[in-house]
Amino acid sequence: MKPEETVDYNIKVAWHAISRMYNTQAAQNDITTSIGFVLLNIDQEKGTPATKIAPLLGLETRSLTRILRSMEEKGLIYKQADSVDKRSVRIFLTPLGLEKKEVSRQTVRHFNLKIREKIPQNQLDVFFKVAAQITSMIEGKTLFEEFVLKPLRQESAAS
Repeated sequence: MKPEETVDYNIKVAWHAISRMYNTQAAQNDITTSIGFVLLNIDQEKGTPATKIAPLLGLETRSLTRILRSMEEKGLIYKQADSVDKRSVRIFLTPLGLEKKEVSRQTVRHFNLKIREKIPQNQLDVFFKVAAQITSMIEGKTLFEEFVLKPLRQESAAS
């Protein structure tokens, strides 16, 4: 099977193209794609518990910690103890963070509008359905249940 005939290759190539496009736009606004996605997932009024952000983005906690530190240094966010659960920290946007969130929102919206202009809704519906099925299979951990790696046969010494 050629790489371009595999599902994972096509998903990876598409995501890398999208990521490069978003990074180009983000760099023009002194942020990164990761920062943009975090900004989009912070509630503007109530803030967002730090522990809720990583799962929303599919990130490891360590990666999120690094991103949040960078965002705090750039003046995009501030942290505040949760008023109900003092052990929890909520992340809030600064005025600059709100501005960059709007830039991120407009960038994502523009991308999606342009895609919808070129790709008919019925094709997008199939794409979304297939993507959801793939995600479900992966998260259900059923893909490799019956998979057994067969060792390569050793050439016998007699050959």
